[in-house]
Amino acid sequence: MSLERLKSARKKSIGTKQTAKAMEKGSARLVFVAKDAEEHVTREIIKLAQVKGLELVQIDSMMTLGKACGIEVGAAVAAILEA
Repeated sequence: MSLERLKSARKKSIGTKQTAKAMEKGSARLVFVAKDAEEHVTREIIKLAQVKGLELVQIDSMMTLGKACGIEVGAAVAAILEA
């Protein structure tokens, strides 16, 4: 399961800005987007993932994604980074 990979990842980015930077640098390997996040927040990340050819995983809720990242609040976007 992809969320398990995110939970156990040694390096990850959390949030739109950090994830976009990692994607631009080429260090993001797998991108996660919460389905319940506002579209204007996730739109550019989804487009960038398509352009960069990155696998994009949709997660049901921001809270689920945040917990998988080890934080107590919701997260709209996250990524596993290369080690």
